[in-house]
Amino acid sequence: MGNESPPLRREWTFSLASVVSSSSLIGPVSDTLGVVEFDPSDSLIATAGIARKIRGYSLSNLLPNDGTVAMLDHTRASEFCICTPAKLSSLRWKPGAGGRILASGDYDGVVMEYDLEKKVPVFERDEHGGRRVWSLDYSTVEPMVGASGSDDGTVQVWDTRCDGVDCVAVVQPSMVRSPVCCVEFNPYGGALVVVGCADRKAYGYDRRKMTEAVMVFEGHAKTVTYVKFLDGGTIVSASTDGSLKMWKAEEGGDGGGGARVVRTYEGHVNGRSFVGLSVWRNGGLIGCGSEDKRVFVYDKRWGEAVWVEEFDRVGSGYGLVSSVCWRQVGEDECTLVAGGSDGVLKVFVGEKTRSF
Repeated sequence: MGNESPPLRREWTFSLASVVSSSSLIGPVSDTLGVVEFDPSDSLIATAGIARKIRGYSLSNLLPNDGTVAMLDHTRASEFCICTPAKLSSLRWKPGAGGRILASGDYDGVVMEYDLEKKVPVFERDEHGGRRVWSLDYSTVEPMVGASGSDDGTVQVWDTRCDGVDCVAVVQPSMVRSPVCCVEFNPYGGALVVVGCADRKAYGYDRRKMTEAVMVFEGHAKTVTYVKFLDGGTIVSASTDGSLKMWKAEEGGDGGGGARVVRTYEGHVNGRSFVGLSVWRNGGLIGCGSEDKRVFVYDKRWGEAVWVEEFDRVGSGYGLVSSVCWRQVGEDECTLVAGGSDGVLKVFVGEKTRSF
């Protein structure tokens, strides 16, 4: 298994392409970016957080061609801005909608879908009793079916074609109703749905019969904040125990199976907050934020970071990198977008410089 770390900094080089911030003269504004998401075409970026706004940016406008670092303002750089009724904790683009439909989960326990052409909500579910929705996702096999995880300790599975009726399924992973912090369907079309909880565990369910967990991911010492599929049978999890873990999910007969830890990644600081997690599947890289205002990139093959960048060299006091997202294209070049608790958005580009 091993966590050996060869001199990987020579394999990838990263540089800052752009910085998007607020030009407000009013003073510091609480605008933590809790989520960053690329659209299905990997050309549009959506962000959201506690400022009750969904902003969209064209990636082409954030990547200068002259080798300089673009310094931009949110208002002028964004393609659109939608004001929302509550603070937002999650975003997800709806599969098969041509990048037109974007869903959000909010602090009031509501899931909404927005039509980005009309800038209006077109679907709403309020199934979590007013408790915060931490995460939502859609099935790639059945794009009309989605799931949301909440502080109420449940995962609600719903069908957007059945507005106003009962959920397709309701799952309570923890017997003591520990908050559900993350949920992700297998993006490769497999049956596994993985859910992370505050009880230090993640649970795997069969999307075709979401009654009992078919596997349990045990190994973290604190809340599991994120789960991401690296490939059809490999999952990366993040926890406030300050580590990431890569798991191999082994589905057995009769819906059963197991999960084993392949590798643990450590170096970033994460003891209490959501700092983001994203995987670049083509290149095998894992990105996350940190509570010491740094961005970390890990190679899936080794347990130590291959690239670390200070997010804020100016100022002092509390702050963190609160969200990250990889662009899912390319093999020798990559793009990583990160958002901070100060509302600043940064775009980094990477280039592969050597192979092993």
